[in-house]
Parts: sequence; structure tokens; C-alpha cells
Amino acid sequence: MCWSRALLTGWVLLLVQLLCFEAVPISMDKTKVQEPEKKIEEPPPSVDTGLHYDRYLREVIDFLEKDQHFREKLHNTDMEDIKQGKLAKELDFVSHHVRTKLDELKRQEVNRLRTLIKAKQDLEGGNDIAVDHQALLKQFEYLNHMNPHTFEVDDLDRLIKSATKDLENFDKERHEEFKKYEMMKEHDRREHLKALDDDERKKEEEHYEDMRKKHADHPKVNHPGSQNQLKEVWEEADGLDPEDFDPKTFFNLHDTNGDGFFDEQELEALFTKELEKIYDPTNEEDDMVEMEEERLRMREHVMNEVDSNKDRLVSMDEFLVATKKKEFLEPDSWETLEQNQAYTDEEMREFEEHLVQQEQDLNQKADDIQKQRDELERQQEQLNAQKIELQQAVEHMERLKTQKVELPPEVHVEGNAIPEQEAQPQGHQPAPQDPQYTPEEHYEQHQDLAQQGLPQTHQDLPPGHQEKLNLHNQTFAAPPLQRRKEQFLLSIRPLTSMT
Repeated sequence: MCWSRALLTGWVLLLVQLLCFEAVPISMDKTKVQEPEKKIEEPPPSVDTGLHYDRYLREVIDFLEKDQHFREKLHNTDMEDIKQGKLAKELDFVSHHVRTKLDELKRQEVNRLRTLIKAKQDLEGGNDIAVDHQALLKQFEYLNHMNPHTFEVDDLDRLIKSATKDLENFDKERHEEFKKYEMMKEHDRREHLKALDDDERKKEEEHYEDMRKKHADHPKVNHPGSQNQLKEVWEEADGLDPEDFDPKTFFNLHDTNGDGFFDEQELEALFTKELEKIYDPTNEEDDMVEMEEERLRMREHVMNEVDSNKDRLVSMDEFLVATKKKEFLEPDSWETLEQNQAYTDEEMREFEEHLVQQEQDLNQKADDIQKQRDELERQQEQLNAQKIELQQAVEHMERLKTQKVELPPEVHVEGNAIPEQEAQPQGHQPAPQDPQYTPEEHYEQHQDLAQQGLPQTHQDLPPGHQEKLNLHNQTFAAPPLQRRKEQFLLSIRPLTSMT
């Protein structure tokens, strides 16, 4: 539809330019003529086809239009031959510059699709799963995924056929979406009524019926594409006398892009006056979604009656032929949407069953997610408990480590702390180093030290010797005099040698 219109538009513009170049020049005094400022003419914006690869489609067509050979073949090729792929073979004869640009466009499109595949995988939580892009690209039939770097004849053939098929199915998908919209709206209304008491439910039902009657109370709608409908546009939109209605003039007036065809958008614009009879956006009873569905129904009806070659375009010839038919002069009445319910009772029942199943699936998923959350919280609590136990164990080990480091024993002489070994006189050995050192000898030595006025300590005794010494003190109250004398002489001998 749009791509063929764009191609033909480009050819017509080129033809006009060529005619202008061949015109006979007129001599004039350029010094007396002020040349107007040149304005860059921008091509009319292309209408979005609604396809997910619309941008890629339009860019390919735009660059193919720049090749003269391809443009000439397009003008001489029938639309049916274009759909069957005969035009795609002419790609081998386009210029090298165009082919290079088409290769770049294809690489960009492949990268875009790969990005979409990766984004979809991320949303589904499969970040760690390897992606087979080649296998996933197979689902996009409008390009050859096995050769992602160059644009070949097969790519153009695929693009034309896919666009043709997808555009034909586009209206069907829109009808299905509208049907689901209407069933969901009715489902919500029924669910709302269930939540009301008897009095409120009765008032709501009465209000609903009033809105339906109010919406159905509108002026008569003309049959789309009929003489009466077009004359009404001629009079109200164009401001012309309906008695002077001329189909050819009407066609030229409403061929807004001047390409010699009515495309789908230009046709739909003709039904605005009829739709305004039925729908008003300020009215509560009028649904604008339903208005667009009504517009679609009207456009499809006219296309089916007028578009004889099924190229989704209405040419001047096709339009003039249709104005001579009986359906144009004496049409049947047009039934609007309120007279044709979009769904059957069986479809509504299946739709509600599907909603119930969806709700159950969602509840099950919610329960599974809650269980996973509880399990994660339990594991987190275990980890926290283990962390606390580990910290306590580390603190305990630190305490044990500090307890093993003991300071050396000290003795005090006249208030000053000095090590015990320094406080002992020369020649006196501590008890632990002498295996022959008995508690009795220790006792006698301390008695001699006491007589010399030296400090006494028992902290240097080996383990268990302190108890033996205490027992010895209890057993031997006083050693023999001779032994005490000899011990005293032994202890003072070093002192006398020093003096």
C-alpha cells in the first residue's frame, strides 16, 4: 500500500522535473528580476504502515527510488507482478552506490533485531543462557538471515512479499484486538454489577440502557463511498454546490499528496463527517475506540467495492468506474457497530473462561513466588545466625590469645618495681633451675635472707613446690642450729668476696 504509493510518487516527481528541463527558455533581463529565495522542498512524510519493520521498509524504498533504471521498471511493472517478486530481479541492475547503501541498511536492521532478541531474553531472566541469534532471526521472514551483510535479490523479494502479506493481515489483527476490547469492557461491567447490592445494580442497569439508547439516537449514516456520502463531503467539507458534483474534480480535491491514487488514509479521511454523526468525544455514551473501528469498517467496505486490482490503492480510473455502478447511485443502508455486535455469546463465554484460567495461573505464580521469598528469608536468617556464631568464635579466639601472653613476675623494693632476678643477690640461683633444690633448702635460705634483711619471695618456685614448702614449714618448725650456721656462711660468702 504505502510502499507502492511512495514509489509511484517518486516516479511522478521525476517526470515533472524532466518536463521542466525540456521547456523552452524565455529571455529576460536578470538585472530587473529579483529571484525569490529558494526553499528546499521536503518530500511528503510517509505514513507509518504499522509494521514493526516499517522504517527499514521505507528506507529501502527511498534508496531504490534514487536509481533511474529501477524507477523505470517500477512504472512499467504491474502491481500483481510486483507482489509475485518479478520486480526484485531488477535489483541486479541498480547502481553500485544504491547497493552499498542497501547493504548498510540491512546490517543495521539485523543489529536492531539482535538487540531486540537480547532485550527480550533479559526481560525473561535468561541472562546466563547463550543466545542462538541465527536460529531466532529465522522468525523474521522479511530478510535473509543467512546472509546478514549484503542486500540481495532474495531480500527485496522477501521484503515485498512480507509487506504485502502483513498489510493484508493487519486489518484482521485490528478487528481481533477490537473484539477483545469489547469483550473485556463487557466483562468489567458484569464484574462491577456483581459487587453491587440489588438497588444499586438496578440503577446501574437502567443507566447502561439509557446510554445505549442515547448513543443509537443519531442522524442517518450514509453508505460509505456512495454518491450521497461523497456529495455531503463535497458540500460541507469542500463548500461546493452538491448539484455541481463532479467525481473527477472530487478525486483531485481529496488526492492530498497528488500521486493519482486514494490510499487508505485518504479514504478514511472521507468518512469523518459520517463518523461525527455517531460519535462525540464529549459524550459519555460515545466510545472513541469504537469510532476508529467504524472508520476501519467503512474503509474496508469501499476498498472491497472499488479496488479492482487489490493493490490497496484506488486509482482515478477505478474511482470513476465505481461512480457509475448501481451501488454508488442507489446504495443499501449502512449498519453501524451498535447494530452489529463485535462478538457472539459463545465467544464471550470462552473469553471469560480464558480470563478465569489466566487468573488461576497468576495466583499460582504468585504463590510460587511467595514460597520462594519465604525460603530466601529463611536462608537469610540461617546465614545471619552463622555470621553471629562466627563473630563470637573469633572474639573467643582473640581472648584466648591475649590470656596466653603473661607479664614477667615483679618484686617491689621501697616502692619501685624491679624484676625478681635483679633483686636476688649474686650467686643465688632461682629454685626452678636446680633439680636438687628441695623445699627444705628453700626454707633455710629464706630464713638466712630474712636475717640479712633481704626481701623474700616464693613466686619462683616450680609448680607443686609451694605446697611442699608449706608442708615442710608445718613439719619442721626450726632446723638444727649447725645446719643453719653452715647455710648462713654459704650465703654470705659472696658478699664478703665482693667487699
